[in-house]
Amino acid sequence: MTYKMLVLNIDGTLLQDNGRIHKQTREAIEFALQKGIHIILATTRNFPAAKRTAKSLKLKDYIIAHQGAFIAKDINKPVYVQRVHERVASEITAFLESFPCQIRLVNEKFLISNKVKLPTNMMTRVVFQSANRFVYQERYVDSISEKLLDQPVSPPNFEVVFFDEKEMADSMMAIKEMYDEVVCIPIEPLKMVIVPAGVSKLEGVKFVCSQYGIKKHEVVSIGAGLDDLPLMQWSGLGVAMGNAPKEVHDAADWITRTNNENGVAYMVKEHFRKQYRLGFLNNLKRTDLIEEGPEKHFMMNIEKNNFK
Repeated sequence: MTYKMLVLNIDGTLLQDNGRIHKQTREAIEFALQKGIHIILATTRNFPAAKRTAKSLKLKDYIIAHQGAFIAKDINKPVYVQRVHERVASEITAFLESFPCQIRLVNEKFLISNKVKLPTNMMTRVVFQSANRFVYQERYVDSISEKLLDQPVSPPNFEVVFFDEKEMADSMMAIKEMYDEVVCIPIEPLKMVIVPAGVSKLEGVKFVCSQYGIKKHEVVSIGAGLDDLPLMQWSGLGVAMGNAPKEVHDAADWITRTNNENGVAYMVKEHFRKQYRLGFLNNLKRTDLIEEGPEKHFMMNIEKNNFK
């Protein structure tokens, strides 16, 4: 099989637990780029944060940010954007404020979050970064719903962190019953995102594939979160990180090492090492040498031995 696209989650996949990208992972990404592979980041993170990761890896392709609600190469030139309507955002925020949870309205240029008492009883520090217009702004307030009365927001997504699994499940069920305009996607046992209906990493990848004419069997996806499950099951090759939960492992076609053991680098080495550069293959297909004779046998051997 010849793969043309590699889709990567950031947290728990590219990043180690210390928040850094290992040298071996960087080298593996560079190796895949040299093969002509499209490398796409698909993440819940906001676009500027994902863009910083892409830039550090010298990736110039589309970024699927905000759980698929914002797709772009440049923040000012998105090719796909979906937002939660201002009214719905305000109503859901007011509903969620009845639970002990952290609510984060994530725009592509700023974030608004409530102040919460963390399990360590440490109050979230109030931060509002405005000195540099290129810095992502984060504002922490006592009540988001009150803030939205004066300044309505239509975010691509919410991030909500709970302290109790049952309360998260109850809130997801209630939102599902009350609103057709949004969907709740669990990321971790105590964390979910809320996005416009029809939005997901999978739908974002499908959109990018349509831009390049890439088919599902030509896509490899690597993930570590529950939100990566639909994408992994759809892809030609769905790879779970070793640190992913059991549900993700069970759905994967292949399980690599953990993020702290450079699982992305290991996977790329195992599956892309024998694949020829896409440009080389395209040139071969354009020649008459594969029509007849020993050259045709040569191409058949390439496919047999290297594209499994």
